[in-house]
Amino acid sequence: MNQTTETPATAPAIEMKDILVRFQGKTVLNGFSMRLLPGEKVVLTGDSGLGKSTVLRCALGFVIPDEGDIFIQGQRVLPESVWTLRTLLAYVPQEPELGNGTLEEWFKAPFSFRANLGLRKNLERLPALLERFSLSPDLLRKEVGTLSGGEKQRAALISAILLQRKIFLLDEPTSALDSKNGKKVLEFLFTIPDASILAVSHDHTFLHRADQVIELFRKGENHAR
Repeated sequence: MNQTTETPATAPAIEMKDILVRFQGKTVLNGFSMRLLPGEKVVLTGDSGLGKSTVLRCALGFVIPDEGDIFIQGQRVLPESVWTLRTLLAYVPQEPELGNGTLEEWFKAPFSFRANLGLRKNLERLPALLERFSLSPDLLRKEVGTLSGGEKQRAALISAILLQRKIFLLDEPTSALDSKNGKKVLEFLFTIPDASILAVSHDHTFLHRADQVIELFRKGENHAR
């Protein structure tokens, strides 16, 4: 299959069909299929090593499946389309790598790119978002390498919000946070208008509130509930 007949307005935010992924002869995903509808919040869960993070990396085009098809808003993920499709996605790994420089410089850097120049005014929201995520404004002057894991996770989420991404790929977004700050993050995520979220998480609050939970098992099967 090379195309889908659905338009970006009507297509799932993400759709995967019969995905097979092998690493060094080991099958990581086998026949994995899922649909993330616009505005839906879906959580991937299951034991370690079952391919949950691989699902996110497949959506980004970082991992090329041995078999199966992946679509982002109705467009198939292919070598010639992946760079454009990534501009629709916000990816927050469990341990974000923010590079070098101060946090303020890091926040501003994406807005120097031509594709994001029209969004530069969104930086005015930064103080309010820092407060909402319980981050001190003083952090803006700190080197990103000195930030804690939880501070980096929240900074990465704020950046995605400022860039107005509509599809969030989140890998254990509350794992480095205490329960209070984890709850704040989740509350905000569920209030972003029209945001589609595909998250790897074992957070009970996230699992309880999700529109769909997909549990991966040892045999490569996936079961929605």
